[in-house]
Amino acid sequence: MTEAGQHPVDRHDEPDPRSLGEVLGPGLITGAADDDPSGIGTYSQVGAQFGFSLAWIMVFSYPLLVSTQLICARIGAVTGHGIAHNLKRHYPRPVLWFAVTLLLIANTINLGADLGAMAAALDLLLPGPTMLYVVLFGGVSVLLEVFVAYALYTRILKWSALSLLAYILVPFVADISPQEVLRGVLVPELSFDRPTAMAVIAALGTTISPYLFFWQAGQEVEEQHRLHTRPLGARPRAAGPGLKRIRTDTLVGMGVTSVTALFIVIATASTLHANGITEITSADAAASALRPIAGDLSFLLFAVGIIGIGLLAVPVLAGSAAYALSETFGWTEGLDHKPHEAKAFYGAIAVAVLGGVALNLIGIDPMQALYWTAVINGLLAPPLMVMTMLAASNPKVMGRLTLPPLLKFGGWAATAVMILVSGLFLLS
Repeated sequence: MTEAGQHPVDRHDEPDPRSLGEVLGPGLITGAADDDPSGIGTYSQVGAQFGFSLAWIMVFSYPLLVSTQLICARIGAVTGHGIAHNLKRHYPRPVLWFAVTLLLIANTINLGADLGAMAAALDLLLPGPTMLYVVLFGGVSVLLEVFVAYALYTRILKWSALSLLAYILVPFVADISPQEVLRGVLVPELSFDRPTAMAVIAALGTTISPYLFFWQAGQEVEEQHRLHTRPLGARPRAAGPGLKRIRTDTLVGMGVTSVTALFIVIATASTLHANGITEITSADAAASALRPIAGDLSFLLFAVGIIGIGLLAVPVLAGSAAYALSETFGWTEGLDHKPHEAKAFYGAIAVAVLGGVALNLIGIDPMQALYWTAVINGLLAPPLMVMTMLAASNPKVMGRLTLPPLLKFGGWAATAVMILVSGLFLLS
């Protein structure tokens, strides 16, 4: 018995995918974008500052991340609309404005930090005016998202992001104790001082980030448009294959981001922390974590990874803001539309990136900005998670496909953890 029952899929329904390549889509792209420059910077700082002692967070956060993203994807797939549209239809207008405002604040700060980090990474290879690099990356990101088919764009960029897999190799060549690593991964250590509270909320905030909620929901809607299928809520008895695809896609996608995050922590703990470097103040310091693998080419490997994953993450950040604004104001939305068909949608993408570029004018330190961005995401995520849970549990929104008990438990558990961690940080 499938989750929605055993019923035939009619010709308008989503086909039951037969291969993993057909299954992986929005969840995998969302997972890849989750390891954006902000995530890399945050995980690197956690490993450098605390060694292996907080590595358990990467394992602990995986089921919380999966539950959260499954719920967001389910909202988009079941209703055929994104999160903001559903808040607009079923809840008081102030709830919508509150959610969208929080998202725009988080995304603008995140965009600014990511663009600054990409510029700092390029400066390692080609020393020059970093502000010019920020503008260059912002402009290129907008042009590619507007004029290049996003499916093709992501396929290209995923290859450059593969350089991040080098972090997985570092622990195997660095001089570390496997027992020490296992203890850090399996035995939680937690102090209640402010630096630890800040590290925990940063690690969780860069993993369970608001922009991912809106992005994956919006991408599920785009997937339906691409396949010319109806929302799952219109055919609840035949929704089983679609829900199964979403589940597999999300499990794999979030697994990719969690494994990468864990190995970044282990790599920086075994190299930087082990050599007395407990604070990452520059891209040079972050790049040196890859020296056991790449030697003098560590800067090249780091720069390629940061720039590649940044060029993948910046469109996701800007796109999630554009989805939210389009759903709020009723604009034509979607990356499957030509620029002249969705002028406001693409205009919102350009403005969001411009806001991130402008933030770099205040002279923020790129690596520290990445860490603080993660903290801000962690503080802003809980209210958005509460709204998402209420929508996904509401029969008026989801019809007969409201959350099953296990997924509802996972979603509320993730929300409770983020609220608790935010409270501990604010009180520390």
